[in-house]
Amino acid sequence: MTAGPPLHKPVHVLDDYYLAITLLVTIAYQLIGFSIAFAYKFDKLTDFMGGTNFVWLAIFTLAMSGTTAARPIVTSIFIMLWGARLSAFLLFRILKTGKDDRFDDKRDKFFPFLGFWVAQMLWVWIVSLPVTILNSPSIPFYRQPKFGKATDIIGVIIFVFAFLLEAVSDVQKYRFKNSEAGKQPGAVCNVGFFKWSRHPNYFGEIMVQVSIFIIAITPASYHYIPSGSGAYAALYSSMLGWIFLTVLLMFVSGLTLQERPGAKKRYEKGVGWHEYEKYLHDTSILIPMPPAIWRNLPVIVKRTIGLEFPIYVFDPAKHADADKMQDRQAEEGEQGESSARQSSEPLQ
Repeated sequence: MTAGPPLHKPVHVLDDYYLAITLLVTIAYQLIGFSIAFAYKFDKLTDFMGGTNFVWLAIFTLAMSGTTAARPIVTSIFIMLWGARLSAFLLFRILKTGKDDRFDDKRDKFFPFLGFWVAQMLWVWIVSLPVTILNSPSIPFYRQPKFGKATDIIGVIIFVFAFLLEAVSDVQKYRFKNSEAGKQPGAVCNVGFFKWSRHPNYFGEIMVQVSIFIIAITPASYHYIPSGSGAYAALYSSMLGWIFLTVLLMFVSGLTLQERPGAKKRYEKGVGWHEYEKYLHDTSILIPMPPAIWRNLPVIVKRTIGLEFPIYVFDPAKHADADKMQDRQAEEGEQGESSARQSSEPLQ
């Protein structure tokens, strides 16, 4: 069975895919946030504006579509839930910490700071593409399959799992960092989902967007939309959303800033390095799996299928700062001599 034409005609604005209007709305919304953040040196707004932008785009495009069909409503609700949860958590965290260290070298510089907000514009607009296009006038022009196809069910199952994985992981990491154990020098966060993945929250975030894409693509994947049409191409092109997010997390702002730099810092400081080295050996970098499986995988499998690419791997011989190591060893030597002198004193 198929769903019939929409009860209300969708509103056409600038183009049939809502690409231009959502881009303009995103630019305007982010520029408002940038103006406040730059004028008042206010860090507490940045991530909140990013997450809530997803919510507004979904509400805006769904309202303009005038649809009562389940698929656009479900995908819109999913991205709204994700965006609202993410922005609420990040706002809570920044209210607790007070400031965002990412902006220490940008906060007073107009163009570098604006550059971050422009990147945030792209992130929001591109990742929203599956929902934006599904809600656009180009899709209900064709008859739609009723909600409940295999791709719909698979997408819903993945979303529930991924949403909970990301949300719970964020809470677990926050609670660990603020616990007595987490405040110890060199503490390794290996609690909860972090026993199975070094970045379970990133994996959850990626899979949330994959799940929304799987549902959104249903009219095209079941050939209710002709393969030669622009709507068919647009829906499949919306995979750029989760691909773009994956590239950001794996190669731009996520793993590359945490994996090798984090290991290098621990090694050079000499605090908790052996525990962290064992954690790296035993725990998957991204895809959750039992440590017993990951630690026994061949290195070539970890570096390819396991996604622990060489750019993330820290090699002390290649990447450690020799000067810092010498300074630390000299300091430890002086402390050792001082301790020895103290211990050689006769008992009173």
